[in-house]
Amino acid sequence: MVKALEDIIAKSSSIVFFGGAGVSTESGIPDFRSVDGLYHQKYDYPPETILSHTFWEENPEEFYRFYRDKLIVKDAKPNAAHLRLAKLEQQGKLRAVVTQNIDGLHQAAGSKTVYELHGSTLRNYCTRCGKFYDVDFIANSTGVPRCTECGGIVKPDVVLYEEGLDEQVLSGAVDAIRHADTLIIGGTSLVVYPAAGLIRYFRGDNLVVINMQPTGADASADLCIAKPIGQVLSEDISLD
Repeated sequence: MVKALEDIIAKSSSIVFFGGAGVSTESGIPDFRSVDGLYHQKYDYPPETILSHTFWEENPEEFYRFYRDKLIVKDAKPNAAHLRLAKLEQQGKLRAVVTQNIDGLHQAAGSKTVYELHGSTLRNYCTRCGKFYDVDFIANSTGVPRCTECGGIVKPDVVLYEEGLDEQVLSGAVDAIRHADTLIIGGTSLVVYPAAGLIRYFRGDNLVVINMQPTGADASADLCIAKPIGQVLSEDISLD
């Protein structure tokens, strides 16, 4: 299976990678949708409710408590998948990474062209004056983080439920996918829209899906691999 993927990569010159939470879980970042045993003891609402624009407006204290607890992950390092994708870009084979993740690990691995569909926890802005704040400002604050300049609420540059995707990011991602000869979908079950809908713009030769669970793209894929993505994209394993 992996040899088949390497054969596709070898003959491709314009690869786009479309990834989700499964790429980050191997770096120790849990999928916030996974509700653990402690979850119900700590939160009165499901994750999708807390991470909505309405909830951010109406229950900001609870929003930021969840956000600091679940979405800010310190000391996470890029894994083999991030590093391989960055290397493929350096080799001129990978055109872009389109990611649903908000952790900045693709850039940390060295990837230059990254379309972050859902924004990034590394960027935060005052909703009143626009002043920029890094991730540590939110992580080290308590309650509702306030701008040191004007006192406005500092909001993560993360796309919440009920909010639209950034138009520039969206158009860049669509353009990259439309012109790719190979689309590798990895670490996503393709259930979050509108992000998952972007793959319909692919017109290339090879559609590859690397995911532990079945996805909606499996039926039309040229190659499906149900293994951990870091293991699949690592160059150090035997090509069996």
